[in-house]
Amino acid sequence: MKLHELEKNIGATQAKKRVGRGSGSGLGKTSGRGQKGQKARSGGSINPVFEGGQLPLYRRLPKRGFTNHMFKTVYAVINVSDLNIFEDNTVVTPALLKEKGIIKKQLDGIKVLGNGNLERKLTIQATKFSKSALEKIEESGSKAEVI
Repeated sequence: MKLHELEKNIGATQAKKRVGRGSGSGLGKTSGRGQKGQKARSGGSINPVFEGGQLPLYRRLPKRGFTNHMFKTVYAVINVSDLNIFEDNTVVTPALLKEKGIIKKQLDGIKVLGNGNLERKLTIQATKFSKSALEKIEESGSKAEVI
């Protein structure tokens, strides 16, 4: 068998469905879309939640519970390994992190996580530290200051 003798299995490929091509295909004239109406138009699609004008289910059901979404605190997260770009005895502040491009926005504060290793002696100022981050910071001889 050679490369030019290879063939696909029978039934592996099918001809593309060509709609609107006469009566022989069974999809001529209206192309299987029926007569008029929103679904017959080009670009006409209906939102899956739409119930034909009937009051939708999500509006009929009572709203219960509590959400704190508007007021939740979101921290800008960095890892201990990200701090290795600084030189020894540097005071790492949120402003310095933003200047270096490690964080984009300060959000509600900065949280330092313990992924990776710290090989420098730094003074790190942040809003929160994870337990593993604190261990690695102290292990390297650095200081962690909560601001």
